[in-house]
Amino acid sequence: MASEIIRVAVAGANGRMGRVACAALADADGLTLVGGLARASEPSAAIVDDADTLFERYHPDVLLDLTMHPFSVDLAFSALAHGVRPVIGVSGWSASDCARLDRAAQTARLGAMLVPNFSVGAALMMRFAELAARHFPTVEIVEMHHDGKRDAPSGTARLTAERIVAQGHVDDVPIHSIRLRGPVAHQAVLFGSAGEMLTIRHDSFSRDSFVAGMFAAIRRVMTLRGLRIGLDFILDEME
Repeated sequence: MASEIIRVAVAGANGRMGRVACAALADADGLTLVGGLARASEPSAAIVDDADTLFERYHPDVLLDLTMHPFSVDLAFSALAHGVRPVIGVSGWSASDCARLDRAAQTARLGAMLVPNFSVGAALMMRFAELAARHFPTVEIVEMHHDGKRDAPSGTARLTAERIVAQGHVDDVPIHSIRLRGPVAHQAVLFGSAGEMLTIRHDSFSRDSFVAGMFAAIRRVMTLRGLRIGLDFILDEME
């Protein structure tokens, strides 16, 4: 499969992140943009407003979903039903939704990925925070996004908190969410102990920061069966 061109469709193609993804896919090695899903605000021969039409007309291998929850849940199941692997860059998925998608992907013998943040730096931040959690008794998260982001806390913050709690040293991680006009995506994880504080911070200053991780997820999902969450597990595979 590595020598074949991966056919990619983008859901949310007319959104801010969707436009970045479509432009980047136009120049990507081994990937080709075959169509998009969006509301019919900007009519295009390649952009449709119906998922079934997208899958049946353009036959993508992968659906890059940059829409919104809860629409993305039904869209992912529709993709699998059409033999298309979903790579989901949408926050708000519940644990039960993830479990259902994993079962459906296993049954379809296809891969699926849910990636709250496509930034490689954000994935590393979560990995470092997980390591630090073993050594500090207190921790809080501060996350800041643009004022158009509807969910708070962000999916990245919630996943970071879950991974810290899983280390077993704290029962809860307070999350402070800030929504302002101007920022893109920023998060700081603050660890405190006697006489010291450790801050692990990541900043995305433009949506271009998500492209490398997005492409890595698209390529990796072709070899998976079932659902994987986050970008962390493929960090070591990326150049």
